[in-house]
Amino acid sequence: MNRQLPHLATPLPENVLKLKAAGFFDEALRQIDLYLKREIPTSLRERLLQEREIIPIIQDAYPYSETQARQMLAESVKDFQPEEFQTLVDEDAIDWVFINGEKYYRENFLLNIMKTRADYAARCQNPDLIDQRTANLNEVMHKMKANGELTYRIHLRSTFKVKDHAQKPGELLRLHLPLPVEYAQVENFKLLHTSHTPTAIAPRDALARSIYFEKPYEAGEEFQIEYVFDNHMIYVKPDPEKVTADQPTFYTEESYPHIKFTPYIRSVAEEIVGQEKNPLLKAWKIYEYITTHVKYSFMRPYYAITDIPAYTLTGFKGDCGIQALTFIALCRAVGVPARWQAGLYTNPVTIGNHDWAQFYVAPYGWLFADCSFGGSAFRAGEKERWEFYFGNLEPFRMPASAEFQADFNPALQFTRNDPYDNQNGEAEFESGKLFYEDIEIVEEIISIKELPKESDSK
Repeated sequence: MNRQLPHLATPLPENVLKLKAAGFFDEALRQIDLYLKREIPTSLRERLLQEREIIPIIQDAYPYSETQARQMLAESVKDFQPEEFQTLVDEDAIDWVFINGEKYYRENFLLNIMKTRADYAARCQNPDLIDQRTANLNEVMHKMKANGELTYRIHLRSTFKVKDHAQKPGELLRLHLPLPVEYAQVENFKLLHTSHTPTAIAPRDALARSIYFEKPYEAGEEFQIEYVFDNHMIYVKPDPEKVTADQPTFYTEESYPHIKFTPYIRSVAEEIVGQEKNPLLKAWKIYEYITTHVKYSFMRPYYAITDIPAYTLTGFKGDCGIQALTFIALCRAVGVPARWQAGLYTNPVTIGNHDWAQFYVAPYGWLFADCSFGGSAFRAGEKERWEFYFGNLEPFRMPASAEFQADFNPALQFTRNDPYDNQNGEAEFESGKLFYEDIEIVEEIISIKELPKESDSK
């Protein structure tokens, strides 16, 4: 784990916090620089240095003024009425921050509305805004239940390049691209092609698995990898009556800055589980609470949120990773082992970043929980699918991370764009990091096909 990350739990000085909240970022940065000239505790110094990186991330994530946001909605939603905008803001369906005292809106707020509001999706005039990830989920779920298992062979390609404005020919480039961690549901991984000879390939069980390239950069150079693996899912219907008395204690510890048992987190966890002693039912109650109380919402980069579970359980919104980490924190707070799993969602029609969780209950071992897919099913009135995502996943996943905030090996010299996850890749030149706006990473599905059950193929 990056040794600086736990310092995000250190509070900011009040004057910096007030300036940041009002969006007076230039003055906040000036005050930070004044603090850094003083003799201050090491943890506060590290926190302020991180804040100098976080503030520009927030500025970039909220590009639209209210006038622009209203215009975008009017162009995208049939018969959109001006008063609807305030209703969406009041219902926290449009994320915003202050910049110099004025409200600015999240870059993907339109996608968020179409994903979470069926009435707006029905009026949407831009098909590119409609989410395709829930296509054929019920069909796949029923097949997995009927067969007891389901396996898909997934063939993917990743392509990386530096955009023209950020190229530095001749300078040393360091690049990590994600690979599947060979554990849990992943079987038969094969690296089929690399455009360059890799400097290193992380071990098959690395917590954040990647292929690493390090070489002097050539103008216009593209890096590409291609690989295939089987995602083999076994259907489980865990029974509370079969849970054993002996339960493990691993993965029940705190992990700063986000998984920490503050009085608030403990009180929420205890309120959710009540007097329940069965660990499977504890985990179910937490899953049920998150999927029925937390609204799905696209988020700013996670690095810009310093306490994710507290954010979720005070604002009651969050995307897949926000919900997964909150589930993990609450489970651990009541003694149920829980851990992170994340990477790509790869169904036959779309590919994109996704995060989910695992929890451990003997005698079943590690089970899955996808709160965001479960919450989507709940909102759609799909009770069977809602229950399915407690304990199970469909086989459309490429898990590249087995732990939240796991570091790469070798580690990069500069702070990653996402120091918590491993989904698309991270790169830097010897002289400085490459931000998301400096690079282009394309994830492609070459093929996805269902494989027969092993017993059927004999």
